[in-house]
Amino acid sequence: MKIYKQHIYGVMGTLVFHILLFSAFLLADVNIKGNAKEEEILIEFPDLPAEPELQPEEQEENQQDKGASSLSANKRSNIASNRTAKENTTTSADKFFDADYQKEIEAAQNLRSDVSSQLAKDIVDMSDIKMPVETTDGMTREEIKNVIYSGESNIVYYLENRYHVSLPIPVYLTQGGGTIIVDIKVNRKGRVIEASPRKNTAVRDEQVYLYAKEAALRTVFNRDDSAPSPQKGSIHYTFVAQ
Repeated sequence: MKIYKQHIYGVMGTLVFHILLFSAFLLADVNIKGNAKEEEILIEFPDLPAEPELQPEEQEENQQDKGASSLSANKRSNIASNRTAKENTTTSADKFFDADYQKEIEAAQNLRSDVSSQLAKDIVDMSDIKMPVETTDGMTREEIKNVIYSGESNIVYYLENRYHVSLPIPVYLTQGGGTIIVDIKVNRKGRVIEASPRKNTAVRDEQVYLYAKEAALRTVFNRDDSAPSPQKGSIHYTFVAQ
């Protein structure tokens, strides 16, 4: 204890000195680290060759190639969009049209086909139709009349200074009846070169018009070299309902 008391101040002084010295070293190290500078890192890239300048022709070709590529891409995009739209439309249509509606459509199509077939059968080939013919062979000019009676029907024609040589009579060929007026044009040889039936609201049978026109075209008048070419006239057919 005596020795401890004699040297206590020396020991304490030594400890304080070492503590201060340690603190100084510590502060100096922190300052050195805080002021340290980072070294720069340099990365070298190889020199790239300069792109050659394009001539005006080459520039136009490049622009055309880019335009063609763009159009091709747009076309592919449009095709894909159209295909998708078509698929969506078809799908929605299939959902909309149910089985009953499809049956009604098929029935309507079958009916139309049947009507078309029936109408095709009803079409008559005019060249195969045979008609009674009124002729004037052996008759004098005074004996020939422009009004031909045949039972309840009659045929009247109006053609100035001309008379018939051959006059077909179609009035018994149809089921419908009525009067049809056919405007005609006749050449100097007496042939009817044009025939146009007039519409008659009282006549509903279309075959009446066909037979009247065919009969007018088959009619032959006398030859007249001094007549107008063509000469206009008309033939009136009164058909009897069968």
